[in-house]
Amino acid sequence: MTLPKLHFAHANSYPAGTYRKLLGLLGEHYAVQALDMHAHDPRYPVTTGWPALQQEMIADLERRYSSPVILVGHSLGGMLSLMVAKAHPELVRCVVLLDSPVVAGWRALLLRLVRHTALGERYSPARFSAKRRYLWPDAPAAHAHFAAKDMFAAWAPQVLNDYIASGLAPHPDGVQLRFTREVETEVYRGLPHHIGELVKHGFPVPIGFIGGTESVECRQAGLDATRKLVGPFFRQLPGGHLFPMESPELTAQLLHEMITAMLARR
Repeated sequence: MTLPKLHFAHANSYPAGTYRKLLGLLGEHYAVQALDMHAHDPRYPVTTGWPALQQEMIADLERRYSSPVILVGHSLGGMLSLMVAKAHPELVRCVVLLDSPVVAGWRALLLRLVRHTALGERYSPARFSAKRRYLWPDAPAAHAHFAAKDMFAAWAPQVLNDYIASGLAPHPDGVQLRFTREVETEVYRGLPHHIGELVKHGFPVPIGFIGGTESVECRQAGLDATRKLVGPFFRQLPGGHLFPMESPELTAQLLHEMITAMLARR
């Protein structure tokens, strides 16, 4: 039996290898592929609204597939998947957003107005990523650094190991993050403010959403516009913005149930 094709897009700063556990579970039902690392191809620079990142994903889909695919994206990957599906619905069967809420209305206007101001920087994750530590003497030291942080301590067993294995590269002084803090910061600073308008008048393919009950990102963005967009395909799981790393088994189970229902309805 030929498995349905599923393309996964990762969150900002977490290469696709970080999701090895989740993608392995999804691989029981789907033929899963992913771009290893978004935003690092110089042909597709990071700018406001991510237009080149959208083109990067379109080019990758056109290269990999000869028929429409299921898109699943986490955070950055979800927003890119939504943008790609709107621009080229012929490439897409359905989209599931993992903690990628739609920023619309006054929140989108505020984002546009304060983007390049001190106020905007104060509330953006860029204020942390710009100063993020990126260099360690070896991989065990990097692992210990992240394991000591509450956010990473909440991850399921093995997921942090996968992040270390996929997220580090050699450096003359040890190892460094492959996903550079400069690119991570520009992705945050370029956050699209037009998604609300993009989805305002309906959408050409089915959209689903799974969010974390404790997600700060969902709380900041609000969920009204997202609920309106996805209709019955709205779910929440225990956890924060990185719930796919915290609960990969539960995430995979709910994803499969949602995708099955979305495709059946379509």
